[in-house]
Amino acid sequence: MTHATLDHRIEDARTLVLERTFAATPDRVFAAFTQAEHLKHWWGPRGWTLTHCTVDLRPGGRWHYCMTCTDPAQGDFHGMNSWGLGVYEQIEAPTRLTYTDHFSDEHGAVNDQMPATLADLTFEAVPGGTRVTSRSTYVRPEDLQAVMDMGMLQGISETWDRLAEHLA
Repeated sequence: MTHATLDHRIEDARTLVLERTFAATPDRVFAAFTQAEHLKHWWGPRGWTLTHCTVDLRPGGRWHYCMTCTDPAQGDFHGMNSWGLGVYEQIEAPTRLTYTDHFSDEHGAVNDQMPATLADLTFEAVPGGTRVTSRSTYVRPEDLQAVMDMGMLQGISETWDRLAEHLA
């Protein structure tokens, strides 16, 4: 298992910034974030599998996915489906990707009861690979706190560990 450092900071009351360097070119890392055939291998925390993934990579296009908990050791989560919908806003391959990430249902209908995230990712070539900086901005400070309380930091750390393994 890969356990590289995931740097994180709360930039303001509504924005979480995550940074990590991956040992791959910006083209490869950008592709991993934007192509279903890559996403299905790494998206989601450990014990979760991407069981549905469609990507329409264009401004206004949609990324619709389902993570299913396949790990019996995760108790009540085992067998649970978690649907998400990303709506792409800005795409500058291979340096920038901006989308709004929503909780959704299997039909892609947004769950307005859960906080949406404006995700702005940059992919910068650095010695040894690509530094990904993810800026996740929420409408209200309480929304950021809610996802932090759900364990989002651990989940994204495990997800990005899986990405590093996929790229290796």
